[in-house]
Amino acid sequence: MKRLEDVVEFHGHICPGLVLGYRVSMVALKELGERYASGGRAYDEELVAIVENNSCAVDAIQVMTGCTFGKGNLLFKNYGKQVYTFIKRSFGEGLRISVNWESPEETKEEKEMWERYIRGDRSDEVLKTVHDRKSRKIDAILHARDEELFRITRGKVDLPEEAEIYPSIRCVLCGEKVMEPRARVKNGKIVCVPCFEKGK
Repeated sequence: MKRLEDVVEFHGHICPGLVLGYRVSMVALKELGERYASGGRAYDEELVAIVENNSCAVDAIQVMTGCTFGKGNLLFKNYGKQVYTFIKRSFGEGLRISVNWESPEETKEEKEMWERYIRGDRSDEVLKTVHDRKSRKIDAILHARDEELFRITRGKVDLPEEAEIYPSIRCVLCGEKVMEPRARVKNGKIVCVPCFEKGK
Protein backbone atom coordinates (compact mmCIF):
# COMPACT_ATOMS: atom_id res chain seq x y z
CA MET A 1 0.00 0.00 0.00
CA LYS A 2 1.32 3.42 -0.91
CA ARG A 3 1.67 5.82 2.02
CA LEU A 4 1.05 9.51 2.51
CA GLU A 5 4.81 10.03 2.22
CA ASP A 6 4.70 8.59 -1.31
CA VAL A 7 1.91 10.97 -2.24
CA VAL A 8 3.80 13.98 -0.85
CA GLU A 9 6.96 12.95 -2.70
CA PHE A 10 5.04 12.74 -6.00
CA HIS A 11 3.20 16.04 -5.50
CA GLY A 12 6.14 18.01 -4.11
CA HIS A 13 4.62 19.28 -0.85
CA ILE A 14 1.89 18.50 1.65
CA CYS A 15 -1.31 20.54 1.66
CA PRO A 16 -4.96 20.09 2.71
CA GLY A 17 -6.14 19.27 -0.82
CA LEU A 18 -3.53 16.53 -1.22
CA VAL A 19 -4.48 15.00 2.13
CA LEU A 20 -8.17 15.04 1.16
CA GLY A 21 -7.26 13.13 -2.00
CA TYR A 22 -5.30 10.65 0.09
CA ARG A 23 -8.30 10.09 2.37
CA VAL A 24 -10.66 9.78 -0.63
CA SER A 25 -8.36 7.12 -2.10
CA MET A 26 -8.17 5.19 1.17
CA VAL A 27 -11.98 5.02 1.35
CA ALA A 28 -12.26 3.97 -2.30
CA LEU A 29 -9.64 1.23 -2.00
CA LYS A 30 -11.19 -0.12 1.18
CA GLU A 31 -14.74 -0.09 -0.21
CA LEU A 32 -13.92 -1.62 -3.60
CA GLY A 33 -12.73 -4.92 -2.28
CA GLU A 34 -10.04 -7.02 -0.74
CA ARG A 35 -7.53 -6.71 -3.59
CA TYR A 36 -7.47 -2.93 -3.31
CA ALA A 37 -7.73 -2.82 0.48
CA SER A 38 -4.57 -4.95 0.70
CA GLY A 39 -2.63 -2.42 -1.34
CA GLY A 40 -3.31 -3.48 -4.91
CA ARG A 41 -3.41 -0.68 -7.47
CA ALA A 42 -4.93 -0.63 -10.92
CA TYR A 43 -2.66 -2.52 -13.30
CA ASP A 44 -4.55 -1.41 -16.39
CA GLU A 45 -8.15 -0.16 -16.72
CA GLU A 46 -9.86 -2.56 -14.33
CA LEU A 47 -10.36 0.35 -11.92
CA VAL A 48 -11.51 3.72 -13.25
CA ALA A 49 -11.53 7.06 -11.43
CA ILE A 50 -13.63 9.99 -12.59
CA VAL A 51 -12.54 13.27 -10.98
CA GLU A 52 -14.59 16.45 -11.17
CA ASN A 53 -11.77 18.93 -10.50
CA ASN A 54 -8.06 19.31 -11.21
CA SER A 55 -6.96 20.06 -7.66
CA CYS A 56 -4.04 18.71 -5.63
CA ALA A 57 -6.29 15.82 -4.55
CA VAL A 58 -6.04 14.25 -8.01
CA ASP A 59 -2.29 13.68 -7.59
CA ALA A 60 -3.01 11.63 -4.47
CA ILE A 61 -5.62 9.61 -6.35
CA GLN A 62 -3.14 8.77 -9.12
CA VAL A 63 -0.47 7.58 -6.66
CA MET A 64 -2.81 5.64 -4.38
CA THR A 65 -5.10 3.95 -6.92
CA GLY A 66 -2.96 3.59 -10.02
CA CYS A 67 -5.58 5.44 -12.06
CA THR A 68 -3.71 7.76 -14.43
CA PHE A 69 -4.37 9.93 -17.48
CA GLY A 70 -1.81 7.98 -19.49
CA LYS A 71 -3.53 4.64 -18.93
CA GLY A 72 -6.92 6.15 -19.73
CA ASN A 73 -8.48 5.11 -16.44
CA LEU A 74 -8.44 8.61 -14.91
CA LEU A 75 -11.15 10.75 -16.48
CA PHE A 76 -11.41 14.50 -15.84
CA LYS A 77 -14.73 16.32 -15.87
CA ASN A 78 -14.19 20.03 -15.39
CA TYR A 79 -17.08 20.70 -12.98
CA GLY A 80 -15.03 22.28 -10.19
CA LYS A 81 -16.64 19.93 -7.65
CA GLN A 82 -14.90 17.93 -4.93
CA VAL A 83 -16.45 14.71 -6.20
CA TYR A 84 -14.65 11.49 -7.09
CA THR A 85 -16.21 8.36 -8.61
CA PHE A 86 -14.46 4.99 -8.69
CA ILE A 87 -15.67 2.09 -10.82
CA LYS A 88 -14.67 -1.57 -10.90
CA ARG A 89 -14.99 -2.18 -14.61
CA SER A 90 -15.68 -5.93 -14.28
CA PHE A 91 -18.90 -5.32 -12.33
CA GLY A 92 -19.89 -1.77 -13.21
CA GLU A 93 -19.93 -1.33 -9.44
CA GLY A 94 -19.23 2.23 -8.42
CA LEU A 95 -18.51 4.44 -5.49
CA ARG A 96 -19.17 8.20 -5.58
CA ILE A 97 -17.36 10.18 -2.90
CA SER A 98 -18.31 13.79 -2.33
CA VAL A 99 -16.21 15.88 0.07
CA ASN A 100 -18.54 17.21 2.73
CA TRP A 101 -15.93 18.47 5.18
CA GLU A 102 -16.03 22.07 6.35
CA SER A 103 -12.69 23.48 7.40
CA PRO A 104 -12.59 25.28 10.75
CA GLU A 105 -13.60 28.92 10.50
CA GLU A 106 -10.73 31.35 10.07
CA THR A 107 -9.99 34.01 12.64
CA LYS A 108 -9.90 37.66 11.59
CA GLU A 109 -6.09 37.59 11.81
CA GLU A 110 -5.87 34.47 9.62
CA LYS A 111 -8.07 36.08 6.97
CA GLU A 112 -5.91 39.22 6.99
CA MET A 113 -2.70 37.20 6.73
CA TRP A 114 -4.14 35.13 3.88
CA GLU A 115 -5.07 38.32 2.00
CA ARG A 116 -1.52 39.58 2.47
CA TYR A 117 -0.15 36.24 1.27
CA ILE A 118 -2.30 36.39 -1.88
CA ARG A 119 -0.97 39.89 -2.58
CA GLY A 120 2.58 38.50 -2.47
CA ASP A 121 3.61 39.23 1.13
CA ARG A 122 6.06 36.49 2.21
CA SER A 123 7.14 38.02 5.49
CA ASP A 124 7.90 35.67 8.40
CA GLU A 125 4.74 36.83 10.18
CA VAL A 126 2.50 36.01 7.20
CA LEU A 127 4.18 32.69 6.37
CA LYS A 128 3.96 31.48 9.98
CA THR A 129 0.22 32.18 10.16
CA VAL A 130 -0.49 30.65 6.74
CA HIS A 131 1.57 27.50 7.45
CA ASP A 132 0.13 27.08 10.96
CA ARG A 133 -3.38 27.30 9.53
CA LYS A 134 -2.52 24.80 6.79
CA SER A 135 -1.00 22.38 9.34
CA ARG A 136 -4.13 22.51 11.50
CA LYS A 137 -6.34 21.76 8.48
CA ILE A 138 -4.12 18.84 7.45
CA ASP A 139 -4.22 17.45 11.00
CA ALA A 140 -8.01 17.80 11.14
CA ILE A 141 -8.43 15.97 7.81
CA LEU A 142 -6.08 13.15 8.82
CA HIS A 143 -7.89 12.55 12.11
CA ALA A 144 -11.52 13.01 11.03
CA ARG A 145 -13.83 10.03 10.60
CA ASP A 146 -14.81 9.13 7.03
CA GLU A 147 -18.39 10.14 7.83
CA GLU A 148 -17.23 13.64 8.81
CA LEU A 149 -15.30 14.11 5.60
CA PHE A 150 -17.43 12.49 2.91
CA ARG A 151 -20.84 11.62 1.54
CA ILE A 152 -20.53 8.19 -0.05
CA THR A 153 -22.95 6.68 -2.56
CA ARG A 154 -22.65 3.11 -3.78
CA GLY A 155 -24.25 1.41 -6.79
CA LYS A 156 -24.09 0.55 -10.45
CA VAL A 157 -22.52 3.21 -12.66
CA ASP A 158 -22.53 3.64 -16.43
CA LEU A 159 -19.12 2.49 -17.55
CA PRO A 160 -17.02 4.86 -19.62
CA GLU A 161 -15.58 3.47 -22.83
CA GLU A 162 -12.16 1.89 -22.58
CA ALA A 163 -9.25 4.00 -23.79
CA GLU A 164 -8.60 3.69 -27.52
CA ILE A 165 -5.29 3.88 -29.32
CA TYR A 166 -5.35 5.82 -32.58
CA PRO A 167 -2.75 6.29 -35.30
CA SER A 168 -0.93 9.61 -35.47
CA ILE A 169 -0.86 11.73 -38.60
CA ARG A 170 1.31 14.74 -39.37
CA CYS A 171 -0.10 18.28 -39.48
CA VAL A 172 0.83 19.77 -42.87
CA LEU A 173 1.34 23.25 -41.36
CA CYS A 174 3.49 22.71 -38.26
CA GLY A 175 4.75 19.22 -39.05
CA GLU A 176 3.88 17.87 -35.61
CA LYS A 177 2.04 14.58 -35.07
CA VAL A 178 -1.59 14.60 -33.98
CA MET A 179 -3.95 11.78 -32.94
CA GLU A 180 -6.09 11.04 -36.01
CA PRO A 181 -9.55 11.77 -34.49
CA ARG A 182 -8.28 15.14 -33.18
CA ALA A 183 -7.09 16.30 -36.61
CA ARG A 184 -9.05 18.94 -38.54
CA VAL A 185 -9.35 19.90 -42.20
CA LYS A 186 -8.41 23.47 -43.14
CA ASN A 187 -8.41 24.59 -46.75
CA GLY A 188 -8.46 20.93 -47.77
CA LYS A 189 -5.38 20.06 -45.66
CA ILE A 190 -5.07 17.87 -42.55
CA VAL A 191 -4.01 20.05 -39.61
CA CYS A 192 -3.82 19.92 -35.80
CA VAL A 193 -6.24 21.86 -33.60
CA PRO A 194 -3.86 24.80 -32.83
CA CYS A 195 -3.09 25.28 -36.55
CA PHE A 196 -6.79 24.95 -37.38
CA GLU A 197 -7.68 27.69 -34.87
CA LYS A 198 -4.96 30.13 -36.04
CA GLY A 199 -6.40 32.92 -38.16
CA LYS A 200 -9.99 31.80 -37.75
